[in-house]
Amino acid sequence: MSDPSGVPTFKSFSATMRVDVLISDWRSELDPELTVEQKETALYGRAWEAYQEGDFGFGLWLWHECDRLQNAFQGSVREVTRVVGQGRYFGFSHRRAVAERVPLERVYRPRKGDMSTPRTDAYVLPQYQLLCVYLVKAQSGDPKSKALLEISVGELDERRRADRFVTHFETFRRLLERPAAPPAGSAPPAAAPAPAAAPPPEPKPKPKRAPRRTSP
Repeated sequence: MSDPSGVPTFKSFSATMRVDVLISDWRSELDPELTVEQKETALYGRAWEAYQEGDFGFGLWLWHECDRLQNAFQGSVREVTRVVGQGRYFGFSHRRAVAERVPLERVYRPRKGDMSTPRTDAYVLPQYQLLCVYLVKAQSGDPKSKALLEISVGELDERRRADRFVTHFETFRRLLERPAAPPAGSAPPAAAPAPAAAPPPEPKPKPKRAPRRTSP
């Protein structure tokens, strides 16, 4: 059963290597006569089905694929939806649910000069997705994520020019931090009572006129 936003019930979170292997296998099974867009639609559909079955590891792939296509289509969500299929755009509700479930302790974060290979059970996220994960977990009160987020956000200005995906993190942050809408059916806040009208000023007494002098 899915929640009202269309996010499926979480069951598992496949590691990156498993997702990449399956995506590669599915890609090799596609009819070579299909156009590039038809292949992308079919491949996205297979991954969407795996995600709908509760494997949030495929959610990370769908998330990045939507952003890759959006960059290619100059920011047009309509064009992305045309390729991935109606109702399959990986929007904010899906992204937030997946970010909440990412096991941060198994995320592979290579350091400068690190030539090691990630473990097969690790999660390899693009930097902008990792920032979204930090943001969600920091908002839930995780101090380590808050510290990592502050460090990473400090580098955004120089990264923005080189990484077109940074803007997708900034959009996610705006949506996550916007004020919550009031519950449906709740009464609007009562208007503040109007200030009482000031009493009219009392009339000033007229000055007394001096008596007229008469000549003797």
